[in-house]
Order: sequence, then C-alpha cells, then structure tokens
Amino acid sequence: MAWPWRRKSRRKLARIAIEGPIAGPTRERVLKALREVEEREFPALLLRIDSPGGTVGDSQEIHAAILRLRAKGCRVVASFGNISASGGVYVGVAAEQIVANPGTITGSIGVILRGNNLSKLLERVGISFETVKSGLYKDILSPDRALTGDERELLQGLIDSSYGQFVAAVAEGRGLEEEQVRNFADGRVFSGAQARELGLVDALGDEDTARRLAARLADLDEEKTRPVTFGKPQKRLASLIPGRALLGRLQEALNLELGWSGQPLWLYRP
Repeated sequence: MAWPWRRKSRRKLARIAIEGPIAGPTRERVLKALREVEEREFPALLLRIDSPGGTVGDSQEIHAAILRLRAKGCRVVASFGNISASGGVYVGVAAEQIVANPGTITGSIGVILRGNNLSKLLERVGISFETVKSGLYKDILSPDRALTGDERELLQGLIDSSYGQFVAAVAEGRGLEEEQVRNFADGRVFSGAQARELGLVDALGDEDTARRLAARLADLDEEKTRPVTFGKPQKRLASLIPGRALLGRLQEALNLELGWSGQPLWLYRP
C-alpha cells in the first residue's frame, strides 16, 4: 500500500545491496526494499551485488521484482562487487546496465545439487535407517545410501530444467542468443574484464561508476546525486560480541553444506 504521506523521490537515486548468499531472509529484505523504491517513485536504482548466488526460487523472485520495477519506468544499474556469481548473475541480468570491477569474480552460470552419502560412516558406528515411504523416490538423496541410476537420471532432468531457465534469463537480459550463453555457461568463473568481452557486463568500473551511469540514465546530476540506501540488514546486539563475525561465517558455511543439501542451487562453490 502506498501511504498518502509517503515522500516522493523523483529526483533522487535509490540503492539496494545484495550481500552474501541469496536465501529467504535476503529475498524478503530485498523485495521489501524494491517495493519502497517503487512506492516512492525513484527514477533510478543502483543495485550493488556482492554475492556467490544462492537458492533458485529466491533468486528468481528478486529477478522478477526488478523487472517489474523497470516496467514502471525505474532505470536499474547493477554494480558487481568482489564477487557476483551464479544466482548473483541471475539477479544482475535483470538490470538495464551492468558495471563490474575488472577483477570481479563472476560467471559460474549453472546449477548444483549435492547430497551427502554417509552410508559407510553410519555403518562403522552401527547406525541404520528404517524407511517407510509412499513412493519410489520419496527418500531420494537420503544420506544413508547412494543414488540409484534412475534417481540420478531424475535429478539430472531437474537440474537441466533449472539450467535452461538460467540460460534463457541471461540471454534475454543481455541480448544474446541462448547458444552464445551456453558456450560459456558451463560453471566456469571469469573476471569482470573477461565478462565484458563475453557480453555479460556493459562497462568496467567501481560502484561510483555505476552510480554515475544510473544518474545519467535518469537525467539526474551525476556530480551531486547521492544514493539513498534501502533494505539494510538490521543490526543486533550480538554483532558486537568479539568473534561474532567469524562464528557467523562458520555458521553460514555449515548451513550451505547441511541446510541446503538436496536443493538445486545457483551458487558458486569453489
């Protein structure tokens, strides 16, 4: 709902940062910020991306929301930071223009799905599972056994479908043929400079370069216009505890390995 007293911002530049893996909390925060940008009628958005990617559905929802914002007339420029790979690329190609640092790590266009086969370990410690299931594939990727040939074929079909959606989005967003995209969309990563040669980004430069470009597209004064940032993650008292940042990164790594096990991911995993 657009509140009647909400201040309009037709002569200002909005900014939203997507940092870290793209999952549910990031999606909720970014979608809320995009709605605020739309309601306040910002003429341009600077989208800063520093992310290795994330879950398929969350990346797609952010991508779709950016396209809706552009349809309302907002000019969107993406700025790739230290890393913008996999799902970060998917989100970024929804922008009208993309700027990357020459050394940005980007690419990794593809899909990965991993499970954990712990059967030998479980056997050594004397643990076994008793499974009752409603269908042949209900316990697919169960950690107590290896995949069967049919299960692997089924999952490969799932991955191929998701990969096709990714390729189509990149091709449409960047004005390329799908076959062109498939030539480099094999999971490899490349620098921002290489990405520009492939047509994945438009220009090389830092976030200020992207800010100036967004301002020009919206006929704003690029010298004076400074962005208004939306969707900042809430700071918690726990963040002030010494060592909290390290613990947070360890927790994030554990979540990637265990919490996202069995999910198709658009995620750069070196």
